[in-house]
Amino acid sequence: MFLADYHIHTSFSIDGEAPMEDMLLSAINKGLKEVAFTDHVDFDAKYYPQPDYDSYIPVFNTLKEKYKSKINVVFGVEVGLENTWADKINDFTSRYPFDFIIGSSHAVLTKDLYFDQKEYFDKKAKKEAYSTYFRELYKNIHSCHDFNVYGHMDFVSRYGMYDDNSLEYKDYADIIDQCLKAIINKGKGIEINTSGFRYGINNAYPSMDILKRYKQLGGEIITVGSDSHRTADVADHIEYAYDMMKEAGFKYVSVFRKQKAEFVNIDK
Repeated sequence: MFLADYHIHTSFSIDGEAPMEDMLLSAINKGLKEVAFTDHVDFDAKYYPQPDYDSYIPVFNTLKEKYKSKINVVFGVEVGLENTWADKINDFTSRYPFDFIIGSSHAVLTKDLYFDQKEYFDKKAKKEAYSTYFRELYKNIHSCHDFNVYGHMDFVSRYGMYDDNSLEYKDYADIIDQCLKAIINKGKGIEINTSGFRYGINNAYPSMDILKRYKQLGGEIITVGSDSHRTADVADHIEYAYDMMKEAGFKYVSVFRKQKAEFVNIDK
């Protein structure tokens, strides 16, 4: 089986715990055929210092060459999309030769869901907080142009401050469908992100209902990522994600070359 982990953070990310080479060796030892390093770039300077790409790119290129006979390594990035900072984001993504860009919603109305958790969720009913998240996600799709897949698109539930943080597709179907249709119409895709298993969700992002709806609406581009920040989590629940794809009706996983999707048979 062709296994690829397209969401890996290294110590170049503010929250990464291991050097790039250690993460790569973990991927090789776990039998992966391909990985994308996707270190964080967010535009709230209070919380997210950006990687120094003058230092990053030489390290990446050296490791890509060193291990090319064992694994293919893709130059990626995870960009925190926020329509407030769209001009800065679009300028950044045009400056480097990324093969793959994850766009993720880490902040809503400039409130970071982790650092500003209480400020964002306090005094909001769950329906209001989650609906606002998806409305802003929809705006991000239209204002931030250079991303290839939307990352963990329903992960707002990770940070909810409610007795029941669950997020059911049926409760937000109208706005989620608008987001999925916009992603498809713009030639973008989504990812299956398995980090929910490490954060008490006991599932992947997005939920199976959202994944099936993406397929029903004509979605084809889909990547799988562990969202790992340490070596132990590389490839975490990757095969589970592939099983999700099969159940939803997908036969191919996407890989990227110069931000162009290619399709690999899941069972290859």
